[in-house]
Amino acid sequence: MGLKSLLKPLPTLASLSLTLLPIHTISPLPTASLPLSEANSLSLSLSLTHTHTVSVPHSPPCLPHMSHTAPHAHTQPAPRRPLPGAPRRPGKEPVAAAPPPGPCPAAASDEPELACLLSAPGFCMAAAAAAAAFRLGRSLRLRPVCGASRTVHAVCFPVIQLHTTGAVMRVSQEDFEKAKDQLKLLKEDPGNEVKLKLYALFKQATEGPCSSPTPGMLDFVKKAKWDAWSSLGSLSKDNARQKYVDLVSGLVSSESSSQVKDTTADSKHGYETLQVTTTDNITKIMLNRPEKKNAITTQMYREIIQALEEAAKDDSVITVITGNGDYYCSGNDLNNFTNIPPGGIEKMAKDAAILLENFVNHFIDFPKPLIAVVNGPAVGISVTLLGLFDIVYATDRATFHTPFSELGQSPEGCSSYMFPKIMGLSKANEMLLFNKKLTAREVCAQGLVTEVFPDRAFQKEVWMRLKAYANLPKNSLALSKQLIRGVEKEKLHAVNCQECELLTERWLSDECRTAIMSFFGKKSKL
Repeated sequence: MGLKSLLKPLPTLASLSLTLLPIHTISPLPTASLPLSEANSLSLSLSLTHTHTVSVPHSPPCLPHMSHTAPHAHTQPAPRRPLPGAPRRPGKEPVAAAPPPGPCPAAASDEPELACLLSAPGFCMAAAAAAAAFRLGRSLRLRPVCGASRTVHAVCFPVIQLHTTGAVMRVSQEDFEKAKDQLKLLKEDPGNEVKLKLYALFKQATEGPCSSPTPGMLDFVKKAKWDAWSSLGSLSKDNARQKYVDLVSGLVSSESSSQVKDTTADSKHGYETLQVTTTDNITKIMLNRPEKKNAITTQMYREIIQALEEAAKDDSVITVITGNGDYYCSGNDLNNFTNIPPGGIEKMAKDAAILLENFVNHFIDFPKPLIAVVNGPAVGISVTLLGLFDIVYATDRATFHTPFSELGQSPEGCSSYMFPKIMGLSKANEMLLFNKKLTAREVCAQGLVTEVFPDRAFQKEVWMRLKAYANLPKNSLALSKQLIRGVEKEKLHAVNCQECELLTERWLSDECRTAIMSFFGKKSKL
């Protein structure tokens, strides 16, 4: 085995420029430069102080022991023996090398003279990466560990001087292009806030600071993009490219980790935004966009409708709706208002109103007991629908918020009728007109929530009750619900229709578009 083949298993360092002198040479070695990566570099300076002889077996070298010694520590120098034929100082006898600690397990080799020659550069290369974790200026001493069998000359490198250079990390154009390709492969919509950041960073990285004219106030999508780009100011192209790549990398990592989950129920029923399971006579519909706080997309609206239709026909006794993660639901995903179809804003508003009316009708007409398990904050339509549930259990961590006027919109989910009936007119007005956010205990006191549980015991206590309810006679529960709800079903359908008509007008109004544009502008600030 030659020197090159023995050095070959050390490919992790980018390059190594090192001159190996003959073993009897005592002159200093040149400096070895060791660039570790494009982002950082490490310069390694080796100083040869003396040579001595050691005993090694007739086999390849094993790794040397390393002891870290401060440069000025009071330690005895390693014993030395003179080179063969060298004159001895009068009165001084050669001192034998310290006995090795044990035999070397390495296989036999025809080039044992390479033992200490390889241990020195091998050690330098292995230590280069580790030395950054220690204080600069430490010196490293080598001690052979192989058993003695024959004497060779060795070169000792007791001093390694390290220093680092502060090279700044830069993202190459290739990394930037790769990030663009990765972004196209994302399966999940990252949301408006993230998309505005991506747009702004991309424009800044490719064109520099924003110099385009301000869009019109009514074009709220372009205005939101312009605001996001302008907010970057004089950020350099290199830094914008770096931030863009980092953001895309984070999105890819987040999506990969979110896919590591049990998807048995999803694949069985064909849902992408929900987890639907039926066990112990309970059909559980779980909103499953935790990374987006379970915001409801157009697709989720359709999937909830499908899940309710299936639950109404299956053998379960009760149906439960809850959320995955820290949020119950954060309301409508405002991305629903930015994906304008070819027919324009008018068609988008009408289609959304038809979908919403059908969605709420499925809650009005649901034949079995319907229970909400509010596991965290609830916003918008996830709150207004609660008046149509038969029981609402909430964790004490939950809050309830209906910011309709703040977004230039109006109530939905039959809340304009059910909230005053349940809570009283004044309390309902605080929520629906003036955007007041209430705690779980406040809402419970007004009758919208059935019971509030401590968060630490919420899931355990609630599901214990639900399993008990699911053991009750199925038909008895369904028929009793029809008696309680049937008398108002016609009224609820009329209220739902009226609310959706008003919402269509609001979505087409300048006031609503300006309010949504203002919301996007706040979210676009980086």
